[in-house]
Amino acid sequence: MSKYSIVMVRHGESEWNLKNLFCGWYDADLSPKGKEEAKAAGKALKDAGYKFDIAHTSVLTRAQKTLCSILEEIGQADLPVKTTWRLNERHYGGLTGMNKAETAAKYGEEQVQVWRRSFDVPPPPMEEDHPYYNEIVNDARYKDGPSKAEFPKFESLKLTIERTLPYWNEVIVPQIKEGKKILIAAHGNSLRGIVKYLDNLSEDQIMKLNLPTGIPFVYELDENLKPCVSLKFLGDEETVKKAMDAVAAQGKAK
Repeated sequence: MSKYSIVMVRHGESEWNLKNLFCGWYDADLSPKGKEEAKAAGKALKDAGYKFDIAHTSVLTRAQKTLCSILEEIGQADLPVKTTWRLNERHYGGLTGMNKAETAAKYGEEQVQVWRRSFDVPPPPMEEDHPYYNEIVNDARYKDGPSKAEFPKFESLKLTIERTLPYWNEVIVPQIKEGKKILIAAHGNSLRGIVKYLDNLSEDQIMKLNLPTGIPFVYELDENLKPCVSLKFLGDEETVKKAMDAVAAQGKAK
């Protein structure tokens, strides 16, 4: 029997998703389509009768704007919101700002697939001469963390999970156990880390999971926080499948 539920959503399409660029910690805004996806996510939650006690999001604009749009749609614009870099997208290192299809044409689809979807192989590091290095590393939103020693130059999914799960276990889990209704608006890879943990997925299984932008999904958990219901998307099956397929196709050479 399910005792708790939690709702998660990947941000709406960003301007860099639209351009098929590796985004990571670069602070891309939502595209016009992404803004519509965020509104649609809010409408889906409103139609399903969801209300929340608290929300969590990353420090990045695309996740925060998605959350704001959802909260406006469900009439909870004043909901308490916690922001943390630990829910940020995976750091794509030296690939940040590169076009995925052009990178696939240059390095081969197989190599790009390894960088995008392998569990523990990180991309090349972001060095100090990278065009977005200073913009990201010296961003004021990181004044309270991560520390200089913690600040990533790149991340595999494994490394992303290692900095996301402490926030899940230390901040979100106690709130779930208090009975709070929680919404998380974050990113493809930080959410994949939580999904892998909840469903105890193998490295191969999580590599094959593509979370669509802007479609909320629900977990129903038992008293031990084990899933009774996993990845229940609030959208029709065909729309969800098409959105997942679009994410999977991003790393292919055109």
